[in-house]
Amino acid sequence: MKKWILTAFVLWMSISLLGCGIQGNPAPVKETDEAHQTNAPTPTNVPTPTNAPTPTDGKNQADDKSAENAVVSLVQNFGKKLQMVSLQAPKDAVAKSMKENYGEFVTPELLAKWQSDPLNAPGRLVSSPWPDRIEVLTVKKLSDDSYKVEGNIIEITSAELKSGGAAAKRPIILEVKKNDSRWLIGNVALGAYEDSAAEAVVYENTQYGFKFALPKSWKGYTIVTDKWEGVAAGDSKVVESGPMISIRHPKWTKENPRQDIPIMVMTAAQWDALQQDKFHIGAAPVGPKELGRNSKYVFALPARYNFAFLTGYEEVDQILNGNPLQPIQPK
Repeated sequence: MKKWILTAFVLWMSISLLGCGIQGNPAPVKETDEAHQTNAPTPTNVPTPTNAPTPTDGKNQADDKSAENAVVSLVQNFGKKLQMVSLQAPKDAVAKSMKENYGEFVTPELLAKWQSDPLNAPGRLVSSPWPDRIEVLTVKKLSDDSYKVEGNIIEITSAELKSGGAAAKRPIILEVKKNDSRWLIGNVALGAYEDSAAEAVVYENTQYGFKFALPKSWKGYTIVTDKWEGVAAGDSKVVESGPMISIRHPKWTKENPRQDIPIMVMTAAQWDALQQDKFHIGAAPVGPKELGRNSKYVFALPARYNFAFLTGYEEVDQILNGNPLQPIQPK
């Protein structure tokens, strides 16, 4: 009996002690994320991603855009001046015209190069078509002070002037550099004509010194030579004469004649005498109309040349309104 009581007492004590151990030693509490974050050490020397924007990126982009806009504006304004420079004029006149019209857009070195070799410079070769503008296609930054611009010189005639479009396109590449605080064109490369200018119909007379631009429909034209005569005032005696060159449409026939384009060739002295009424040409109350002149000759359109209203006279009138005659130096 005593052994049983002792055994029960020991068992009771064991159970009591075990209960006290559970209550007195609770399981450890898992640390919360918040607590971990609060107590965690602050990382140092963490590298910045290599592609992360820097504070100056925005300013650089704005500067590049401003420079690009200035370069494009320079090229476009230069393009508007091309029609003002006649490359077939006497060399001194071309040099002066280039300085007046190109001087603010190009470097002095490029200007001097063009003045010594006008036919390899951009400008106006014939009266029609003529360069109207530069169409900018691409702009590429070469450095902080240098850009490359690719585009087309757009040439037009009186038809495109009214309806839009281009009679011809000529590729052009320009290198624009910053000199001090100014953007200037430092180099230009001209390409071959892409459109109808390659097929342009131009009559050239080297004997007297002029070119005459014609529509493509006049391809295959013929030249008819004759002479004009001037009589003294109040008399029928011929006191002056000179060549008359007529450009004839390829569809002209005896059965269906078309309107010619007649061009009178006079010396400067003859033209001055005509203006002073020292002689007159024909019975018209008005005299010939000057089309252009070079250092030796004056080219004129006879008064009432189209009085017969032949087929095509309206087209000839439109051609003449486009200032198609370009004087050159006679050989």
